[in-house]
Amino acid sequence: MKTLLALAGLVLLAACGSGGPPPPDWKTDAADLIGRYQKHALMGENSLAERYFQQAVAATGGAGRVAETARLWLVRCATRRAMLIDDACTEYAELAPLEPNAADQAYYHFVTLRWDAVATAQLPSQHRDLVSAAAGKRHQVLGSIEDPLARLLDASLLVMRREADAATLALAAETASAQGWRQPLLTYLKLQEKQAAARGDTAEQARLAGRIQLVEQSLAPGDK
Repeated sequence: MKTLLALAGLVLLAACGSGGPPPPDWKTDAADLIGRYQKHALMGENSLAERYFQQAVAATGGAGRVAETARLWLVRCATRRAMLIDDACTEYAELAPLEPNAADQAYYHFVTLRWDAVATAQLPSQHRDLVSAAAGKRHQVLGSIEDPLARLLDASLLVMRREADAATLALAAETASAQGWRQPLLTYLKLQEKQAAARGDTAEQARLAGRIQLVEQSLAPGDK
């Protein structure tokens, strides 16, 4: 769960600190709930994920915390874009001007592909090299990203920017598979299957179709 909670360092910190007072309930609740949202969203359990997300927003919103609520929407947007869902981060963009945060704004520009506007120094370290690399070379950076969710997000952003190659798709699929993240795995397997069909590789197409069937069978009917 630590990996999920660490997405870009943007989620609310629920640690007890170093001898100080314990964090308030709204903060620990929101941190736990957004982690649950990410876990179940990546697993393709969409109804449960959405329930946890709305509870997280209720925790920060009930405390009147604008910046923290905006950040939850930004984490949701980034998680969805890691799954190749073209979320525009609209809810974050509406809340962010009320209490601006430079790091959050840089991350928003990053996940919405406005890389010419990104203040690179404000980005989490695992994403800086990707933005700084020359176009056409960025896919080479992915293998050096240790955090699986950050790696998956960066691969997905390259796909959206049309800078991904076959190796990018393979790395994203393997990352999702290794973590058991069914939703992005299914998306990437279907992209690979489409590529195999386009080049007439029937053996690879059949192999991928078998994997796709296994993943689809594991999803609940309402979440397919």
